[in-house]
Amino acid sequence: MNKTTPLLLPALSLCRRELVRFYRQKSRIVGVIGSPLVFWFLIGSGLGTSFRQSNSASQMNYLEYFYPGTIVLTILFTAIFSTISIIEDRREGFLQSVLVAPVSNGSIALGKILGGTALSVAQCIILLALAPIIGISFSFMSFVGILFVLIVISFGLTGLGFLIAWRMESSQGFHAIMNLFLIPLWLLSGALFPATGAAGWIGVIMRMNPLSYGVTALRELLYINATLPAPELAPLLPSILVATAFAAGAYALSAYAMKR
Repeated sequence: MNKTTPLLLPALSLCRRELVRFYRQKSRIVGVIGSPLVFWFLIGSGLGTSFRQSNSASQMNYLEYFYPGTIVLTILFTAIFSTISIIEDRREGFLQSVLVAPVSNGSIALGKILGGTALSVAQCIILLALAPIIGISFSFMSFVGILFVLIVISFGLTGLGFLIAWRMESSQGFHAIMNLFLIPLWLLSGALFPATGAAGWIGVIMRMNPLSYGVTALRELLYINATLPAPELAPLLPSILVATAFAAGAYALSAYAMKR
């Protein structure tokens, strides 16, 4: 037997369960995709005429600037909705049956995180179809890069959601912690406003926020054929490396938390 089977086979089975579970709940699909689109349109339209990037040679409107942030917000919502199933599985007894099975903790964590990642990326691809509407075009190679960054961001945020949900006993407490922690993580990632011009302490937090580098990488790949200002945080490759390290760290902490 292949040595990777004990890790991958249970993980893929759990991942498939998450996919089936999600697509049987149509309201979740509408909520996860619809909410970011409403935010994008309302906030983008409301701030469109007042937004300016001081170091930009081109006049990017706010709908364009907020577009990558909207995609990451979709990932964030999916991470919240997919990892809350951990609390439901504990309440229903399914999680206990998985824990007593001859399956490694890393495989269980990987399966749950992969399920949320697959859901996030599938929905983000739908949002990418809106890119031509606001004048964004990208080649096949840049799409491959975008897809990789989406997978990395999704894996990291879902892993972080798993880490929080594992310690929660109620869905109410989970939502409270997620709103207190993950929403500010997104707000201070450059999704809503650039680090340039922000208050000094906010700019420092944005530079320490690993999600900021995922948003930066996504924005640079989306506008790779356009004239953009100099990267505020880091060039493309270092941004991808930081985002990848964040995703790997979130998975490692999730697997470790299951042992406690």
